[in-house]
Amino acid sequence: ATSPISQDQLNNNTPLYDVEKKRELRTEFSQEEIQQKIGKYNSMTKDHLKMTLNPTGVYTGFIQVMMDLRRPVTVRGGPRGAAVMQEAFYLPRGVINTLHISSENTVKQVIVALLNKFTVADNPAKYALYKRYRREEQVYVCKLADGEKPLFLRLLAGPNSDVLSFVLREQQTGEVMWDAFSIPELRNFLRILDKEEEEQKEAIIRRYSAYRQRLEEALREVRGPS
Repeated sequence: ATSPISQDQLNNNTPLYDVEKKRELRTEFSQEEIQQKIGKYNSMTKDHLKMTLNPTGVYTGFIQVMMDLRRPVTVRGGPRGAAVMQEAFYLPRGVINTLHISSENTVKQVIVALLNKFTVADNPAKYALYKRYRREEQVYVCKLADGEKPLFLRLLAGPNSDVLSFVLREQQTGEVMWDAFSIPELRNFLRILDKEEEEQKEAIIRRYSAYRQRLEEALREVRGPS
């Protein structure tokens, strides 16, 4: 039940949710508090993905990241002659990857680790890590800043992926720092866009050809044998 609002609270200009919000935004905990949180986290974990607190105060654990990439990635292939071959292909969407990281690892480092796992040669600035979380039966998706610590977020949320999960996606076009890319990378983007454009054209032509064929069949049926 909701607690009644006192006159003191009504006279206070501070919104009532601020205390709760500050509690959620808290990012500093003592080692004893971290130890208690890790113990609680591990007791709730149903698999082997537990966290470990080191004497230095740094803790390690696992996060799982879903790959949700809509465009092809450039992958480093084996050497051919003096050059390392690269090719673009689509990674299966919805694949879950498990990473063992520390509380010191940032979002940017996690993105680099994920790309290295698939030998992706694309610039990490092309991608962003998102958190998907549930609040009051609503699901929200929020982009994480490069300096945020995913394992810390995992610890606060607990091991339930329905409460919090991580997703790797491409940056929105307006958010990409194009200056960070080399000329060959930009040319590769253009090739990918050209390929996507051709695929879209072919899909539209096929759809309208099938539609035209159905219309012609319907007309023949209406007219009957000539």
